[in-house]
Amino acid sequence: MKTYDIRATMALPPSFVTPDGQASFWIGDPFNGGMISVGRFSGQSPWERHPDGDELVHVLEGEVEITVLTGEGPDRTTVAAGSVFIVPKGHWHRQLARQSVTQFGATVGATEHSDAEDPRQRA
Repeated sequence: MKTYDIRATMALPPSFVTPDGQASFWIGDPFNGGMISVGRFSGQSPWERHPDGDELVHVLEGEVEITVLTGEGPDRTTVAAGSVFIVPKGHWHRQLARQSVTQFGATVGATEHSDAEDPRQRA
């Protein structure tokens, strides 16, 4: 058993910074074959999905619009600071932060990424 201090983790250099400098991530320990992380970013993320389980997103600062691709089409939800959102297992999703957002996340299993306009249409 272990306690994670998010503020202390973010006081360290990030584990990963995107080449454009728009996103920084602090990766925690493995979690059920996935990971826990804290990220700070702005702009549009690439599509991602987690085929092995749901993803928990807890917005710590700012707000983010999360788009989840469903059988009925894109479902957009704005998640404000202090709120938690669960992305359903196996659904492609991405995030748009018009201003800087800081969030905690937990995923299980693998994570897939796509830059396609609609990742469900892959050949």
